[in-house]
Amino acid sequence: MKKYKHMISRVLPGSIGEELELEAGDILLSMNDTKIEDVFDYRYLLNDENIILLVQKADGEVWELEVEKDYEEDLGLEFENGLMDDYRSCSNHCIFCFIDQMPPGMRETLYFKDDDSRLSFLQGNYVTLTNMSDHDIERVIHYHLSPINISFQTMNPQLRCQMLHNRFAGDALKKADRLYEAGITMNGQIVLCRGVNDGEELEYSLEKLSSYAPVLESVSVVPVGLTKYREGLYPLQAFTREDARRVISQIERWQDKMMAQHGIHFVHASDEWYILAEKELPSEDSYDGYLQLENGVGMLRLLENEVKEALEKRTGDDRRIHVTIATGKLAGPHLKQFMEQIREKYPYVRADVRVIINHFFGEQITVSGLITGQDLKAQLSEMELGERILLPCTMLRDGENVFLDDVTVEELSGALGRDIVIVNESGEDLVSAVLEPQEHKILRRRQMYEQTSSCHCGQA
Repeated sequence: MKKYKHMISRVLPGSIGEELELEAGDILLSMNDTKIEDVFDYRYLLNDENIILLVQKADGEVWELEVEKDYEEDLGLEFENGLMDDYRSCSNHCIFCFIDQMPPGMRETLYFKDDDSRLSFLQGNYVTLTNMSDHDIERVIHYHLSPINISFQTMNPQLRCQMLHNRFAGDALKKADRLYEAGITMNGQIVLCRGVNDGEELEYSLEKLSSYAPVLESVSVVPVGLTKYREGLYPLQAFTREDARRVISQIERWQDKMMAQHGIHFVHASDEWYILAEKELPSEDSYDGYLQLENGVGMLRLLENEVKEALEKRTGDDRRIHVTIATGKLAGPHLKQFMEQIREKYPYVRADVRVIINHFFGEQITVSGLITGQDLKAQLSEMELGERILLPCTMLRDGENVFLDDVTVEELSGALGRDIVIVNESGEDLVSAVLEPQEHKILRRRQMYEQTSSCHCGQA
C-alpha cells in the first residue's frame, strides 16, 4: 500500500491545492477512486474536469475533496519524488557503459544507472526496453505517451545480448514492434563501438530501423565515449578519422534513401563524427528540426545559427571587453569562429577561447559537459583570463553550482580570482554573456538528468 501513498512536498501559492487547504506533508491516496502508481497516472487523471481526491492529513485524518476545474488545469501540487515512484536502475552491463568507466570516490548519484522509461518521456532519457514489462508497454499505449527514446545499439538480437550483457536484450526489441503498431512516436540511438556494431552491423540495424519510419522519427549514431578508467572492461578502441568518414558516408547514403521514401533524413551523425572526420557540419535543414540535440546532433550548427541571428540584431560599437571562455576540445574551434564574428562588429571585444583538456576522465573525452572543476582550475590558472570567465551550463549539476568533481563555482572563482558567468545553451545567451555582463544573469543549472544513462557520452 505504501507504493500508492504520495507525500506532497509543496503546494504552489494561488493554486487549487492551496484553496483546498492542502499542505506539505499531506499524503495523496487516490484520485477518482483510482490508486496512483506513478506520475503518469496522476497526470492522466488530472485531465478530468471533476476530480475526487482522497488525502490523508498529517494527524491521520482522511479528507475527501471534490474538485471542479478546467480541462488539464493543474492542482499546484509537488511531490517528494518527481516520478511518484522509485527510480528504476539499469539491469544491463553494457560494454560501452560510461558509468563503469568513472573513477572511484565520486558522489554516489553519479554511479546510479537509470533505465526508466518514465524518464524518457519526462526528461528525454534513452532506455533499452529491457526494464519495461508488458504492463509498462500497455500503460504507454493506453496513455499514448510519446515520444519514447530508445537505445537500440543494434538490431541483431544476439549481438545486442552481447553488447548489453543481458540475455533478454534481444527479445526486448520486440517491444519496439508493439510501440510501432500502436503509433507511439519513437526516437532511437546507436552508440557505435568500433569493430562491434559498426560497418555491416550498422547497415543491418539501419535497414531494420527504417521499417519503423516515420513512427520512429529519428536515429542518432554517436561514437562510444572512452575514459582512461577501462581496466578490466571490454577492449574498445577509439575511432579514427578514416573511420569517421566511413560512418558519415554510410549515414548520408541512408539519409538520401529515407528522404526519397519518407521526406525525412531519419538517421543522423552526432557532431563528433564531423569534427573527427575534419568535415563541415551539415546544413540546418538536414537535422529535421533538431530532434536529437541531447545526443549532440546538430548542437554546433544550431548554436552557429543562433549566434548569427543574435549578432544581426546588434549594430556594434567601440566597447572594450576582455573575457575568457572555457570549453571542451569538441566545441573549441567553433567557439573561436563565433568570437571572431563578434569582433567584426565589436573590434575592441576580446573573447579568448580556452580549450580544456580532460585529464580527469582522459583526453579522448572532448565534450564540455564532462569537464571538472579541478581541470578548469589547473589549466586556467596559468592563463591570462581578462575580466571574467564564461562557462557553459552543461558543466554544472541541475539547480546547483557544482561541477562533476564537487568543486563549486565559488571555489573556482576564488582560486582564479575572477567572476564566473554560467552561460545558457542558446547563441543569444552566449553573445549576451560576452557583450553585456551587467545585464546577463548567472544561470546555475544543468539540463542533463544527473543519474546519467549508461549510454550518455556528454554534451558539446
